[in-house]
Amino acid sequence: RSKQWYQRRVAITAGGNRDFVSNVLSWSFRLSGNLRYSGVKHNKVGEAPQDEAYRITDDVEYSITIEEALNGKWVPFKANDVQLEFVRIDPFVRATLKPDTSGNFRVQFKVPDVYGVYQFKVDYDRVGYTHLYSSSQVSVRPFLHTEYERFIASAYPYYASAFSMMGGLIVFSFVYLYHKDSTKTEKVE
Repeated sequence: RSKQWYQRRVAITAGGNRDFVSNVLSWSFRLSGNLRYSGVKHNKVGEAPQDEAYRITDDVEYSITIEEALNGKWVPFKANDVQLEFVRIDPFVRATLKPDTSGNFRVQFKVPDVYGVYQFKVDYDRVGYTHLYSSSQVSVRPFLHTEYERFIASAYPYYASAFSMMGGLIVFSFVYLYHKDSTKTEKVE
């Protein structure tokens, strides 16, 4: 009876149950739908990979290679819905990775202007595929005191007030030190 069920035609497709059972078995034994990743790289745009720390507002590039098992062979995974999250406590950046033909997924983004410890997370969970999870931890630091602009244009009124106070102090000191009152001195005889 099960042999009859296995060979029964479903709707219009010949061997529909056979296709279903073979697909379920190949997925169960990880012959298809099995995902793996390799080659996780992150770096400042135009620099060498695997930076340990980034500075706020740096431009960063992230790449990961994802492969899928099909009929016992690893082939490049083809999808356009793989996302990267740049997470501190909550995601600060969520971007869709762009695939190429060899299974490499890439994205470029700007690091948020909040420093702390972040993670690059790829968490891909779709029906028919195994769960794919990758996480890399990095530090984001603020600018050093020598990396800020020397003079900030919006601070010119404050600069002017500081120099006017110094000029006023110099004028006041000069007047106070060198001013003499005209007093008449009378001689008593």
